[in-house]
Amino acid sequence: MSDQEKIYLLALHRLSKIGDATAKRLIEIFGSAENIIREKSQNLEKINGLGTKRIHSLKREVDLDGAERELKFIQDNGIAFRFFKDKSYPEQLKQCIDGPIILFQKGNIDLKHKKILSIVGTRKITSHGVNFTEKLIEDLAVINPVIISGFAYGTDITAQKAAIEHKLQTIGCLAHGLNQIYPKVHQRYVDSVLEHGGFFTDFCSDDDFDRNNFLKRNRIIAGLSEATVVIESAEKGGSLVTAEMANSYNREVFALPGRYSDKMSLGCNNLIKKQQAMMMTSAADIVYMLNWDIDKKPKPMQTELFVDLNQEEQKVVDALKEFQKSELDPLALACDIPTSKLSMILLNLELKGLVRPLPGKQFELI
Repeated sequence: MSDQEKIYLLALHRLSKIGDATAKRLIEIFGSAENIIREKSQNLEKINGLGTKRIHSLKREVDLDGAERELKFIQDNGIAFRFFKDKSYPEQLKQCIDGPIILFQKGNIDLKHKKILSIVGTRKITSHGVNFTEKLIEDLAVINPVIISGFAYGTDITAQKAAIEHKLQTIGCLAHGLNQIYPKVHQRYVDSVLEHGGFFTDFCSDDDFDRNNFLKRNRIIAGLSEATVVIESAEKGGSLVTAEMANSYNREVFALPGRYSDKMSLGCNNLIKKQQAMMMTSAADIVYMLNWDIDKKPKPMQTELFVDLNQEEQKVVDALKEFQKSELDPLALACDIPTSKLSMILLNLELKGLVRPLPGKQFELI
């Protein structure tokens, strides 16, 4: 793409009255951002639903000089320019009608053929939430997912630090331009994130820093991933908005339940109660519900005779030998093991090459 077209795209992107869905529609009609901006007003008036305010914005508020300065900032700072029609633009985000027409990227990001999970939650995360998040990512590390979050206080940075600890790719979606980091105290983690992934934003370097940016940013967190996990949330909060967006994109949403008296569990409990999220108590629930394959080749059954099994794992193996294959609930009943615990046992047996999941939420011995 030429620098000139990038300048026109940036100018279009920066117009407050032209949203991403409208911009995409206009690009489909006129072929390029330059054609849109240069088009005569009387021709724009023929576009159903565009309206006089948007046309006025296109003609009177477009700032090509500002767009040119932004392009120079991008080029001088090693920032990648992702246009929504490019192959390099994240595939999951292409499916979202309000995904940004331009995404700015910094770091070593690779999303092709990856399992991608967004983890969000309150900034006032409890010790229980911290422990669960760290354990969740530790257990998921074997399948090498990409962890998406917002690089904010609390749940976000807990998830991203845990991802880095387990050498997983992690991406911070920012609510501001790449000329700054918020909160400033998280500057200490920037190099580690860049080494293990990077940052996405659709905000320019001279955009005003506004609290509403965080809500706008959340559509990218929800849109990038296959599923969104809500760790903890009060009755109202930004992570619930992210969950709502994920649902609107037909993505899976998981929530960690908690006691009804815990303030930071109210949001998650309500998501589950209203069937807007699936209850999740372990990594196994996510692996099972998303039907994620374990990136490990199954070993021949003969060699598995020497795998060390604990008492409960042996009980499950013996039951599957008898049943040949079984769904989760009958297997839990036969083994006298709660289904939540059985899910983790089955995941461990899958990692050991003894069990594999089947369509219809069934399991069998390999």
